[in-house]
Amino acid sequence: MTKEIVKIIFFGDIVGKPGRFAVRDFLIDNREKYDFVIANVENASHGFGLTEKNYNDFKEYGVDCMTCGNHIWDKKDIYNYIETSDCLLRPINYPKGTKGVGSRIFDVGFCKIAVINVLGRVFMNLVDSPWEIVRDEIKRIKEITPIVIFDFHAEATAEKICFGRYCSELGASAFFGTHTHVQTADESIMNTMAYITDAGFCGASDGVIGMDYSTSLTRFLTGIPERYEVAEGKTVQINAVEVDIDKSTGKALAIKRIFISRDNIAEESKGEKEN
Repeated sequence: MTKEIVKIIFFGDIVGKPGRFAVRDFLIDNREKYDFVIANVENASHGFGLTEKNYNDFKEYGVDCMTCGNHIWDKKDIYNYIETSDCLLRPINYPKGTKGVGSRIFDVGFCKIAVINVLGRVFMNLVDSPWEIVRDEIKRIKEITPIVIFDFHAEATAEKICFGRYCSELGASAFFGTHTHVQTADESIMNTMAYITDAGFCGASDGVIGMDYSTSLTRFLTGIPERYEVAEGKTVQINAVEVDIDKSTGKALAIKRIFISRDNIAEESKGEKEN
């Protein structure tokens, strides 16, 4: 029997070793349930950027597509592999000539899935306006596949909602907001597109959106920049979103938030150097 429904899981921003290992262990138990796995990895290597080692680790864990945001350039070895990567995206609205690509079409055997990564502009880095870029990219992709997935990495809730509705009117299949690391409770089907304002984050629960509480507190108390450290603790959380999409039409059929709290499995590798 031909498979008609595509089941996709999207992991919110993965923060440091606790987040990496949490996603790793989740996929060990659940990878076979999903046709396609997407994860935002811009904070995966000690909270900032993505090393080539961690990029390869995610591929081994079963992640099919990696998205990012404004922190993807923080580990300088990104420039050594972003051009040859076959599953990493950087925001599509970086200026022309920026290394890497902002969208890809993945062949999963029984269908093709397009993923587009976009960076918001409110309270964020100065990048190109995404509105016309995305309109033209969806039009191009729709000639190849009806399934179009978005990671919109943005700060402002209003910008996410407005841009999400815009994408839904252009025929997108699913829209995941990222960057603020707090999972929102507004998952819905918006004009046949699965939508959530923010997918949340994967990492240590005993901190401040995945980072160490004490350094975060010092920055707020003094206003003086201090190097952030990834939070450690007894528990980690996994924030993700599941969506079901009709293969033929690209329309979303269902969306479900995932919020799991469990023992910090990163403690199993205390001797491993954080990266």
